[in-house]
Amino acid sequence: MRRHTYAAALPAVLLLSLAGCEAQKSSSPLSPSVAGPIPGVEITPPKLLEPAQGFKYKESQQPIKLLIENGSSSGVRPVTYLFEVATDNDFTTKVYARSGVPPGDGGRTSVQIDRLDLGRAYYWRAKADDGANSSQFSTAQFEVLPKPFLGAPKLLAPINNDRATSRRPALTVSNADRNAAIGDVAYEFQVATDQSFAALAAAGVVGETPGQTAYAPDVDLATDRVFYWRVRASDHESTGAWAATQTFRTPVAVATPAPSPGPAPGGPCVSGNPETIVKCERAKYGHMSHDQMAAFMRAVAHSLNTNGIGGGPFGILRKTGGTNCGGYSCDVLCAGSGSSQRQYDVLGDIDGAQSPGWNGPNTVPNIRVDVCEVQ
Repeated sequence: MRRHTYAAALPAVLLLSLAGCEAQKSSSPLSPSVAGPIPGVEITPPKLLEPAQGFKYKESQQPIKLLIENGSSSGVRPVTYLFEVATDNDFTTKVYARSGVPPGDGGRTSVQIDRLDLGRAYYWRAKADDGANSSQFSTAQFEVLPKPFLGAPKLLAPINNDRATSRRPALTVSNADRNAAIGDVAYEFQVATDQSFAALAAAGVVGETPGQTAYAPDVDLATDRVFYWRVRASDHESTGAWAATQTFRTPVAVATPAPSPGPAPGGPCVSGNPETIVKCERAKYGHMSHDQMAAFMRAVAHSLNTNGIGGGPFGILRKTGGTNCGGYSCDVLCAGSGSSQRQYDVLGDIDGAQSPGWNGPNTVPNIRVDVCEVQ
């Protein structure tokens, strides 16, 4: 009798065991325990949006957000996302991983990762998964830049208390050293009458130019005086140290020569054409002496300014060597100073026909820059 009871119980145990196996492998596509992959289901890879391939992050832009455009699935199971970040493109050294991220709103999903080490490249990837089927990974590389470094520029000229040739000298520096974390650089110049820079005489900011950068004060500095100047570089996020201070002297004041014979009566010539003005002023003279040429040049500059001719204000060009007319050029007018000076030839063959004209502007490096005295 016991033998029959034992034999009858055995099939029931086997049935329970088989039923347990069947419970682990459901055929329902929405069951959490579905055996996968499910045939016919396709999941497209997500599209990596941020950071884009090759993007470079500054230190100030951390923490970093990973953003994808969601993939799509032809199946009925809900999709989640896996995000990974590594220091190698094989993803053997992962620094971040998060799975089971539900889809975000608007067809996009994002996660924010912890602060990453500076000065190295990273790889990131993402894929979609429904627990039975998954997409391919989408992968991109980005970089976290090193801690910003921006050195001090080197002051080139004028230095060592040299005498400048202009009251608005071109202050020139060699560009500052920097690393990859620095963006577009600009230079802040200061000119002062004291070493502490409490009494500024001029100041300005200029964008960097290749190799060297220069700044000219926008006001005339006092004559025959020592000035102190310094510069520092900035990319608007990082600012370097001030360069070591340098000094220069401005030109000695030049006594204005006694008035030479002036132009014929009638006042300034009136025209909107600079060549017409030059010819008009020239017509007031016969063959001119050097003193008369000096008066002619002053009259032309004055008439050009009175008529508001573009490119001014115009002046006479200081010339103390070679052929000159009372310490000024006999045939060249000027506008501007330093590296932005422009010069115009208005009198041909000064000892011959003395023909009027308007030729220019001639600019650096085709001219010798000198002091331009506006009339």
